[in-house]
Amino acid sequence: MKRIRPIGLTYFGLVVLTVVHSCTSKDHSIKMKGSDTEVNLAVNLAEKFTAIDPSFSIAISGGGSGLGITSLLNGQADIANSSRPLSEEEIEQFKKKDIALKTVVFAEDATAFIVHKDLPLEELDLETLAKILDGTIKNWNELTPVNLPINIYGRQSSSGTYSFVKKKLKIEFSAAAKEMTGNAQIIEGVKVDKSGVGYIGAGYVGDEPETKQGIRLIKIKETPTAVAYSPNDIEAINNSLYFFQRPLYQFVVASSWEKVRPFIEFEQSDKGKEIIKDHGYYIKD
Repeated sequence: MKRIRPIGLTYFGLVVLTVVHSCTSKDHSIKMKGSDTEVNLAVNLAEKFTAIDPSFSIAISGGGSGLGITSLLNGQADIANSSRPLSEEEIEQFKKKDIALKTVVFAEDATAFIVHKDLPLEELDLETLAKILDGTIKNWNELTPVNLPINIYGRQSSSGTYSFVKKKLKIEFSAAAKEMTGNAQIIEGVKVDKSGVGYIGAGYVGDEPETKQGIRLIKIKETPTAVAYSPNDIEAINNSLYFFQRPLYQFVVASSWEKVRPFIEFEQSDKGKEIIKDHGYYIKD
């Protein structure tokens, strides 16, 4: 599998983009909400799809996986983009409302951990990473020659990435962690903060991040003596060696399935897969 670096514009949480062409009809109006990790990709897929079939109108917003799932429950969306599976509580809520869902896994993502480009840190093991994010390790001088208090840039609790990292590390995040609305805000925060550390979708890390984005990508190893892997290591991803890999979901209200099916089929086409890879995500056959 080939991985190509992400392209396109940056959208912050809750930014809405509506792709509308002439000759639209009510039956071809799709509302898609949810994961900030997926929003840039969803926008590009929708743009390319509606260029092929201008009878469709697709409104897209981010804001987090939880928001997208809640929007399905409230009848405010046809598709929820989610970087995590449904919780047991959410499954019960859909059952109580008698709302049937279809689940599509359309790509795979890796969560990247970043620091300021000038911080002399190359890799972290899981135990040390957990202690940073839960606030046990408070100053970089415990790990590096730099004497600076650690500032954590994370996501809001409605974010699938927030839930994913929390569950993988089996931690509660530090109460001092800054809650940002999206990947782009985390990058901007760490870029200007020499004591910053954050986590983002790997698709948001461009070529030469130290030069172009002002951030350093941290390699992750499961134990202090294990091999450290980067989320942009294609071979490691293909062999499921990077600890923070995950599928990306789209939950579709069953009653909307026939309406959205042409768009889902476009995502799964060769052209759709090419777009997914162009954004730095993975397709596993």
